[in-house]
Formats: sequence, C-alpha cells, structure tokens
Amino acid sequence: MIPAAPRPFCDDAKRGEGDHERIIMCGIVGYVGGQSALDVVVAGLKRLEYRGYDSAGVAVLADGGLASTKKAGKLVNLEKALVEQPLPAGTTGIGHTRWATHGGPTDANAHPHLDNAGRVAVVHNGIIENFAGLRAELAERGHDLASETDTEVVAHLLAEAYSSTGDPAEAMRQVCRQLEGAFTLVAVHADEPDVVVGARRNSPLVVGVGEGEAFLASDVAAFIAHTRSAIELGQDQVVELRRESVTVTDFDGQPAEVRKYHVDWDASAAEKGGYDYFMLKEIAEQPKAVADTLLGRIDGSGALHLDEVRIAPSVLREVDKVVVVACGTAYHAGMIAKYAIEHWTRLPCETELASEFRYRDPILDQRTLVIAISQSGETMDTLMALRHAREQGAKVLAICNTNGSTIPRESDAVLYTHAGPEVAVASTKAFLTQLVACYLVALYLGQTRGTKWGDEIRTVVRQLSEVPGQVERVLETMEPVRALARSLAHKNTVLFLGRHVGYPVALEGALKLKELAYMHAEGFAAGELKHGPIALIEDDLPVVVVVPSPRGRSVLHEKIVSNIQEIRARGARTIVIAEEGDEAVVPYADHLIWIPAAPTLLQPLVATVPLQVFACELATARGNEVDQPRNLAKSVTVE
Repeated sequence: MIPAAPRPFCDDAKRGEGDHERIIMCGIVGYVGGQSALDVVVAGLKRLEYRGYDSAGVAVLADGGLASTKKAGKLVNLEKALVEQPLPAGTTGIGHTRWATHGGPTDANAHPHLDNAGRVAVVHNGIIENFAGLRAELAERGHDLASETDTEVVAHLLAEAYSSTGDPAEAMRQVCRQLEGAFTLVAVHADEPDVVVGARRNSPLVVGVGEGEAFLASDVAAFIAHTRSAIELGQDQVVELRRESVTVTDFDGQPAEVRKYHVDWDASAAEKGGYDYFMLKEIAEQPKAVADTLLGRIDGSGALHLDEVRIAPSVLREVDKVVVVACGTAYHAGMIAKYAIEHWTRLPCETELASEFRYRDPILDQRTLVIAISQSGETMDTLMALRHAREQGAKVLAICNTNGSTIPRESDAVLYTHAGPEVAVASTKAFLTQLVACYLVALYLGQTRGTKWGDEIRTVVRQLSEVPGQVERVLETMEPVRALARSLAHKNTVLFLGRHVGYPVALEGALKLKELAYMHAEGFAAGELKHGPIALIEDDLPVVVVVPSPRGRSVLHEKIVSNIQEIRARGARTIVIAEEGDEAVVPYADHLIWIPAAPTLLQPLVATVPLQVFACELATARGNEVDQPRNLAKSVTVE
C-alpha cells in the first residue's frame, strides 16, 4: 500500500501568510562530536546525493585552521580528490552536494565557500535574491569574491559580522537579517572549533542529537545511521550546535520553541525520505516544486522576467509563429502550452514531437520562436530539433530542470524549472513545473508583445501561486484513488478522455499507466469518441474522464457530460475527475475524484496529480518496479 504523504523531516507545510517556498534541492550536512567529521560528512552526503549531483565539497576544522576540498561532478569526484590529497583529521565539519542555480557546476562554484582569510566556510541551499546588491557592497569594502554564486557573499558577510561580535550564532543572525529569499545556511569558523551554526528560511534543515555529538542536515537521511533523535527547526530560526548542546533562537536572538521527534524508519529507507519509492516522494514534493518555479518571477516594477533571455524584446515582437518541441511527458506539457500561448498572445502555435520535427522539413525562419522542453537538458531528439531550428534562423527558448546542461547552453533563452533532482523515471514534479514554466513563457510573450496588461499577468501569477496549496489538498484526499487502483489491478485496459487542456492530461494519464503498470492505456479527445474509439467500450471497461470546469467553457462541460453518459450507457465504468461542487457529473460517475476549482487553463496542474497516484498505486499492486520501469531510462540521450 502507498502511504499518505508523510512529512518525516520538517513541517514545511506550516507557512505564514506571505511566505514563499523555494526549495532548491541541495544536500547539506554538518557535524560536531567525537568522530571523524570527514567520515560522517561524506557518508551523509552519499545519502543526500539524490538532492544534487552537480558538485560536492567538504570543510573540516583542524589544528586551529580550516581545510576544504570541493569538486565539480558527482560525489565520487570529491572522494577521489580526498584520497589523493587527504584533509587533516578533525571532529567538526560541514559538507554539501549541489544542484546548480547561481553559477554553473564548476570547482569554483562548488560549496563550501570561504571568506578571503579562509577562516569561515559556509554551505547553502536555496536562493539569495538580493545577492547582487550585497556582492557590490562587499566589493566596495575590499572583498574579493571568486565564484559566480550567491552563496559566497554569505561567507564574507559572516566574517565581517564575527569580527565585530565574536559570536558565530549572533554573526549568523545579523547576516540572515540582511538576506532576502529562501535559504538554509550552515557555517563553521576556524576560531570556534567545536561549533556549527545553521539558519533556516523556507528551506529544510533538521537537527540530529546524539550522545556527545550533534548533526545538521537537509534530511534525517544524512545522520540516521548515528541517531534517530531529531529536532525540527521552524521558519526564520538560527541553531548553534555544540557536542553537548543545541541552542535555537529566532533571527532576532529570542529563544525559539522547537519540536523534538523520533525517526521511526531505518537507514535503508532514508534516502527516499521514508517513502517506498522515489516516485512517491516526488509526487509529494510537487507543491514545493511548483512554488519554487514561481518564486521571484515578478520584479520590483511589477514586470514578469525569466532566467536568461538573450533575445531582444524587439525580436520577440516580430515573432509570427511559435513551435514547441519536446518528447514524452514534456510533449504533453507543450500541448498545454499551445492553448496558453495562443490564448494569451494571439500567436499561432504548433506542438511537435522532437523526434519527428527535423525529418519533415518544417517551415522555420527568423520570425519563428521555438520552445524546447526537456527535464534533463540532454534529450537527444530535442537537442537535434533545437539545432535544426537554429540552422534555419529561428530563436530558441529552453525550458529545463538542469542548470548548465546542453539544451539551455545552446538556446537563446532559458527558463529553469526548480523541481530539484527527479530520480524516478516516470516524470511527476518535472511535468508540473514544466507546465508552470510554459504558462510563464506565454505570459512573458504576452507582456513583451503587449497582448496582456500588467495587472492581467499579475492576476494569473497570483492564481498560479495558489496551486501549491491546491495540490496539497489533492494529495490529502488520495486514499480512495489508491483503493480504486488496487481494485483495477487485474484489468488489461484503461481509457482516458478529456477536452481542451483536459485532452493532454488524458494523454499524460495514459502514458503514466503504460510506463508503470505495463497496461494498454489510451488517451482520446472526448469529441473523437463517435469517430471510432467508442467501439472499444465494453462492459466494466474503466474509463477516466477529465471534466473541464462548469464555470469556464460551459459548452465544453455540457459536451463532456454527454460523453460520460454515452460510454456509461454502453457499460463503461466511469472514473470522473471533476471540480468540487460540479453536481452535473454526479449521476453519471461510478467513481468521483474531486479536485479544487482552478481557472480553465491552469486546471492541468491539479487534474494530473490523481492520475500520477493512480498509476503508481496500480503498478505497485501489479508488483512492478515503480522507480525504474522496464526498458526505460530517465534521460534519453540517443536518437
């Protein structure tokens, strides 16, 4: 049985009004105690490598100083460097495994980051949104910053603050009060060989308490082999770790209440956060992933901006056609993008399978904008489509989840999703964040071309900001969906129907079932039933129907209710996904799955989630390998 979404580490669901969640998936470990800090930290990083594998590094306090090693690439590169050039032995240290955000995955950008004197080391998870201004101020005061990251400014600020306070925790509090954004920070100072300090704002950080030792980590996975006693840190808190004590305050220095808890799962499940599968964990992470991708997209003037746009607004205003190229799940995101782009920009938009694109001699020129969608940024079919488009003079904008990968590097612009590493082959949180990115691109084009007013754009962004809470609500009501999936494990076929943006959702639901359950599953546009597919309907055949909101395009709603009646009259078992309060579908649904009300174009963000849970549970009931289904790879790097 698939468990309901647990929160084994920290209760990030507790948000104050106006709080934002931007969890950039990096792994952090801190240790103070009697063991070899290097051994503890590296072992912890191995448990956390799923959180980031662009680079890794460690810092150890020893012999009155601070020693650090860091390497680009996976953790094995760091381990090799530590064998070739060992660090001195010490019992206090920190480590980091990185998912690159600010600055590419290089040795210089890897964490930890040090101040100019080499006395402070800091590791960081998240985004410091005002780092550019802080960096400029540090440069004016004579600091020499060596990396491209936002993190390095913290090391220099901590060094300044410690020089005036002589207290590492107070120095951390002073620095945190200067920072904007979402961050976890863990730092050590060579003058304080038995102290590790950490801070948390909108990014996970948990304390482990052992006998004469203490730990800090992004997940309890990092220290579960040493202790199961944990402390949950709250929002805007600073923690000071010593061998025999843990002290927690708020950013103003006032004592803070904390929640202690016992971890009741063992090390073998640690890297999955207590879930049976990575896919379950990634489904549960979707509220955060969507929020992460949205945060900071509106600038101080109220305008929408993307990550890296090297296309002049004058060029975008001359675009007369948009083509979206993608494969698999990303292609379904592109199909939904077509609806949004055409509606918000009045530009014609085509969605193309990247594997077919360049072989049919598509019509492209300098006034064509090609949008390439790829989670990994290395999908070969999409990369070759991108290259063909650029050869024809088209501009290319990439939507990608992997900083510094090939597709963003070869594109003229990029919008990064912030889903974090997705381990399971079947895409879940990457798909939802791709949808968010597609909406943002459509709005940006509307802004640049003058087809959407600023207040209209801000309204849609506000509606998007409500989606994480809506997805959480869906996840809290999934037990009937799981039970339904288990009851259908013996079936050989499931059909999916949808209209408008519900049609790509139906295709995505069918794809998930094919990938995971190895079943015959097909998605159809509901209006096409009468043109052939209705012949497939037979007694007790499960048919999932994605129903559009009755509040939006009411004609579509009426038509799909008629479709449900048609298939039910022919014996189908109707599984209906409908907006809460849609009483018109109740008489014709054998199974009802309610989802929160959302604007028509945004409904896929909530309607897709039950289909992910359904496919995962059905595959589990059939005894299949959920995270690594047969014959499939996470990233397809060959044509």
